[in-house]
Amino acid sequence: MHALLVALLAVFAFSVAGATPTPAIKPPALVKLRIEGDVDTLFEAFVLTEGHDVTTATGGTHHCDGTNLDANPTPGPTCTSALDTGSLHQHRFVWDGSFDTEFDDFFITTIAGVAETATQFWGILLDFQFTPVGGCQQEVTSGQEVLFAFDAFNKSFFLKASGPPVAKLGKAVVVTVIDGMSGVPIQGASIGGVLTDVNGHASITFATVGLKKLKATRSDSIRSNAVEILVV
Repeated sequence: MHALLVALLAVFAFSVAGATPTPAIKPPALVKLRIEGDVDTLFEAFVLTEGHDVTTATGGTHHCDGTNLDANPTPGPTCTSALDTGSLHQHRFVWDGSFDTEFDDFFITTIAGVAETATQFWGILLDFQFTPVGGCQQEVTSGQEVLFAFDAFNKSFFLKASGPPVAKLGKAVVVTVIDGMSGVPIQGASIGGVLTDVNGHASITFATVGLKKLKATRSDSIRSNAVEILVV
């Protein structure tokens, strides 16, 4: 009886040692999702996303959890899963993309009715840097910023705006516009009806109270994030 027990324990130990461990799944991520179209901002809000199967009209259904093309060993939320979360769960827009089996990833063709052309395409940036891999391969973590920008590869700068959270009525405040990719100040960007100077600064005076949302634009650049200033 003792010999049988020892043998059973040995078999159990061998089976446990030889078993393939189940990979952990990374937790959902709360990220800032922004979609800049050809003429305006299509979406800008926080989304809570996790890696999941994604379905598009053109590409069909495929996994989109960071393990695409073995880019990451552990499944988790991605740039494209954030796009899909914003679309499906917040019902704000529809997007489409083909699926390339060689790259094991979606190629985004249309977001909210804005479709790629022969020379203009959708680009994906994470924290103002182009992703080095596809959107289903690039995993994200909470606090990061995911940007889908139309005609991204033909633009000189990706504007990033900042300013004080509160301003007093009739008293000027300074907002700043830089290139989010390089950090250099941007001159000649329009924000709040004022052009930025050589240091990327614009002095703005508000004539009414309330929450103001400002975005910087320049013809050769992707428009900025929204800056919210409460005027009291």
